[in-house]
Amino acid sequence: MQPLVVSPDLIRGGDRRAPLPAKVDADPEAGKPRPGATPADEPAAAPVVDAMIISPTGGDIAPLRPEAPVVSRPEEDVPQSDAVVIPVAPTAAPSATPPAQSAPTEQTTPAPAASPQGASTVPGETGISALRIYGTRAVEMVAEGDAELQRDALLLTADRLVYREPLDEAVAEGNVRLSQGESHMSGPAVRLVVGERTGEFQSPTYAITRTREPLEEGDPPRTISGGGQADVLHFDGENQYRAENATWSTCSAPNPDWYLKAGELALDYDSEMGTAYNSTVVFKGVPIFWAPWAEFPLVGQRQSGLLPPTIGSTNKTGFDLTVPYYWNIAPNYDFTFVPRFMSRRGLQLGGELRYLGASYNGTARAEWLPNDRVSGKQRSLGAWQHQHWLTPTLYSSIDLNAVSDDEYFEDLSSRVSMASKVNLLREGRLMYVGGGWWNASALVQSYQTLSTDKNERVITPYRRLPQVLLNASRPNDIGGLDLAFQGEFVRFIHPDDDHPDGNRFTAYPQVSLPFVRPGYYITPKFGLHYTRYDIDRDKLVPGMRDNITRSVPIFSVDSGMAFERETRLLGQDFVQTLEPRVYYLNTAYRRQDDIPLYDTSRYDFGFAQIFSENLYTGSDRIADANQLTAAVTSRLVDASTGVERLKLLLGQRYYFENQRVTLNYRDEFGHTIPVESPRVGRRTDVLTGIGGQITANSTLESLWQYNTRDDATERFNATWRYNPGFARALNVSYRYTRDILRDLDVSGQWPLGGRWYGVARLIESLKDKRLTEAIGGIEYDGGCWVVRVALHRFVTREDNVTKAFFVQLELNDLASIGSSPLNLIKRSVPGYGQINEAGGNRVFGNE
Repeated sequence: MQPLVVSPDLIRGGDRRAPLPAKVDADPEAGKPRPGATPADEPAAAPVVDAMIISPTGGDIAPLRPEAPVVSRPEEDVPQSDAVVIPVAPTAAPSATPPAQSAPTEQTTPAPAASPQGASTVPGETGISALRIYGTRAVEMVAEGDAELQRDALLLTADRLVYREPLDEAVAEGNVRLSQGESHMSGPAVRLVVGERTGEFQSPTYAITRTREPLEEGDPPRTISGGGQADVLHFDGENQYRAENATWSTCSAPNPDWYLKAGELALDYDSEMGTAYNSTVVFKGVPIFWAPWAEFPLVGQRQSGLLPPTIGSTNKTGFDLTVPYYWNIAPNYDFTFVPRFMSRRGLQLGGELRYLGASYNGTARAEWLPNDRVSGKQRSLGAWQHQHWLTPTLYSSIDLNAVSDDEYFEDLSSRVSMASKVNLLREGRLMYVGGGWWNASALVQSYQTLSTDKNERVITPYRRLPQVLLNASRPNDIGGLDLAFQGEFVRFIHPDDDHPDGNRFTAYPQVSLPFVRPGYYITPKFGLHYTRYDIDRDKLVPGMRDNITRSVPIFSVDSGMAFERETRLLGQDFVQTLEPRVYYLNTAYRRQDDIPLYDTSRYDFGFAQIFSENLYTGSDRIADANQLTAAVTSRLVDASTGVERLKLLLGQRYYFENQRVTLNYRDEFGHTIPVESPRVGRRTDVLTGIGGQITANSTLESLWQYNTRDDATERFNATWRYNPGFARALNVSYRYTRDILRDLDVSGQWPLGGRWYGVARLIESLKDKRLTEAIGGIEYDGGCWVVRVALHRFVTREDNVTKAFFVQLELNDLASIGSSPLNLIKRSVPGYGQINEAGGNRVFGNE
C-alpha cells in the first residue's frame, strides 16, 4: 500500500483543543451477528465515517484502530463500512510547484470491530473525517458528507471540504461552520490557509471571543466578545480580521438591539482595537451616530478619536451640548479637547491633560467662555493637581484652582457640590517621611473665596506662607515611657486690612506612661504647650500685645476596662461586651483674648471629641480645663461571624471649674468681638449612640445629644439603610440641630418590574418647609445596553434654584452617549448598584 505523504513544514498548529467527540458511537459488537438472529433481523448498517490524520512530526502514525487494516481501491462510492485511518509519512521540504499527481485513490476498509473517535488529533496534527473521503496523495483530499477538519483548537465543518496539503489550504462549501475556542463563524463558503489563518469567509455570521491576561496584577482576565455579519470576512492572521459591509455588536444574535454598521471594519485582537470606516451606530433600528472614520477599543483601553456627545439641559445654561475629542498622546499622557455649546451662554472651549510617570501623576484642566451671552463677560477656569515622589522618602503635591468670577460654578455647573463651592484651594506641599520615628512637612496655602450673595459676609481663610511642621514619636522608650513632640512654624497673611498678619511658633513636647494589662489600662500623660506670636498690628491699642508668649501645662489620665460574656438571644449565640472609660484632664488657664483667630474654631461635639485635650482646632486657643469624662460602650457581637449586631454608647463630661477661655477676641481697635458665650453649668449634654448591623440586610446609626439643663434635644441624627440585594437599596436619614435645621433625607434604588429600575433622592427642610434637593430617575437594562433618564433640582441660596436634565444611552463595551447621571447618583444614593457592567465612558475613544 502506498501511504499518503504530507510535508511537516506545511502544517502549523493553533491553540490546544480537546479531541472531538466521535461522529459515530463506537460499538465493539458492530458487525457481529446476534446469536440466533437471521440476516433480516439485523439493523441497517450505520453511515461510514472516513478519517485521516496528518502528522507534522514525521514518521507513520498508527491507525486509530490498529485492527482495521488500510487498503486501496479504485474510486467508487464507499460501501457501508466503519471508518479508517490513513497513516502519513514525512516528506522533504515543500516546493512552490505541486508534486506530480499520482493515481486518485479512495480509502475504504472492511468492517472493523470499532469506530474511530472522529478526527481527533494530537497537538499540531490535522485530522479530516467525513462520510466519504477521496483524492490524490500529497495533493488534494476531498471530504463529503458531515466533513470535518481539525487542527488543535480549530475546527472546520461543512457539507463538502477540500484540503490542498501542499498549500495547507482548506476550501469548504455548504453549511460551513468554523470554530476556535469560544469563537464561532458560519456561512456558505470559506477558503482558509489553516496554519497562517489567512483567507476569506463569504457572507458569514460571526461571534468572536478572546481571553487576555489582566493589565494589572490581581485583576481578573479580560474577555473580548462581540459579533455580527458581513458580506466578506477576511482572515489576515491569527488575531486579525477585516470585514466588508459589516456589523458589530456585543448584543446577542441574531437581532441585536444595537450594532455598529461599517463599510469596512477591521478587528485587531493583538492591539485590542477596532477600526470602522463610514460607520453608523444603530439602536433599535434607528441610526443615532455617524462617523467617517473611527477607532474603538475592544476592551476599553484608551484610543484617540471622537468621543460621544454629551447632551443635557439646565435652567442656567439652556440646551447644553459637548462633543469632546480624545487624543491618546502616549501610554502615560492624554489630552481631551472639550468644546461645549450652551444655548443661553454661547460656545465654551475646554481641555484636560492627564499624565503619569513612574513617580508622579497629575491633571491640568482649563475652560474658557470668551463671551457669556447673559453676563456679557469673559469667563474662565483653571486647575492643576500634581503628586510627585521626588525620592522614596520625599513627597510633593500641588493643588491649584482658580475661576474668573464668583458666580462661575453657580452659572455653569450642574453639580450641587460645585455650585456650592466657597473657597478654592491653592496649595503646595512637601513631606519627608523617611525619619522612622519623625517626619516633617512644609506647606504654602491660600484660597480664592467666592461670594455669590453680596448681602452675606463670607470670611476668607488666612494664607499660610509658609507652614512648617515637625512631628516625632518614640513609644516605649526610656523606662517604658512614650515620648512625642509636635512643632510648627507658620506665617499667616490675610488680604483684608482688618485681619492682622502674624507669625506663630508652637512646640508641644509630651510624655506618657501606659500601664496596659489584660482587661484594663491606665495612661497618665503630661505635656507643655508652648506658643510664641509675632503679630503685625497697624497700631498698638493699650492692653493689646504684639509679641505674645504662652506656655500651657496639660495633664491627663486616660483609663478603661473591658468585660465580656457569652449570651444567647432569640436562639442565637452572642458575645456581649461592657467597656467603661474614664478620662481626666487638667489644663492651666492662660489669657488669650488678644490672640487673633488665625486657624482656630470649635470642634463639633461628639464621641470623637469628648476625649480630646482641647475644645478647639488649631493652636490659637488652648481651653482651660479641670474636667472628667465618663463613657460606657456595650457591643453585641455575633459569636459565629464576628459581626457587630448592636452597639450602645453613653457619655458625659463633668466640669469642676467654670470656663474662662473662649473664641471671643479683641480687634485692632481693642473692641471685643463676641463669637461664643462661656459654658454655663458643670455638665455637658449627654451623648447617646445606637448602631450596628441590626439584621443581615440593614444597618442603623444614630447620635442623640440631650441638654439636661433645658430638658431639650440639642442634636439628633439617625440613618437607616436597607440593602437586601443588588440594585435594591433604601436609605432614610433624619438630621436635627436645635434652632438651625431639621431635615429629612430619603433615597433609594429599586426594581420597578421587568427590566425597569427607579432611583430617587429627596431632601426636605422640615424647618423651612421646602425641598432643598431632589433627584428622580429611571433606568432600563436592555441586556447589552442601558438607558438612564434623571432630573436634578437643588438650591444653592434661598432665591437660587438650579435644575438639570440627564439622558444617557450606554451601549455595553462600546459607547456611552448623552449626559451621564451616574456620578451624581453614586454620590447621592448609598448602596446604588450599576445595573450593567461599565461600558465605554467615551465612545471610540478612551477608558
